[in-house]
Amino acid sequence: MLIGELSRRTGVSPRLLRYYEEQGLLDARRDTGGYRVYEENAVLTVRHVRALLDAGLPTRVIRRVLPCTRGEGPDFDWCPDLRDELRRELAAMDERIDGLRRHRTLLAGYLSGTRPPAARGTAPVE
Repeated sequence: MLIGELSRRTGVSPRLLRYYEEQGLLDARRDTGGYRVYEENAVLTVRHVRALLDAGLPTRVIRRVLPCTRGEGPDFDWCPDLRDELRRELAAMDERIDGLRRHRTLLAGYLSGTRPPAARGTAPVE
């Protein structure tokens, strides 16, 4: 199928499909006219990519996880090191969430007119 049909079937723009290809997430061959031609399984691959992006995974991780996906879910064939990879990503997300919570507390304190404890400095030494 050509890129326009894949776009219609997945709801993903042709530009984004080309990006997935550049990132090594999607394969296409070229026909004699130079047009991208995708196999039928590209529809499922794009659905997996979208689901993994929605889970917060960056494309560099999706590239490693994608060969272990199957079904519509996607579900996983637990390839070697896949659980460890996903656990590392989850831990990194938790760290980002903790940082955002700290930032939110500080900002909310500024907006409410109170200085949050983390923003208060030590008293000057006399």
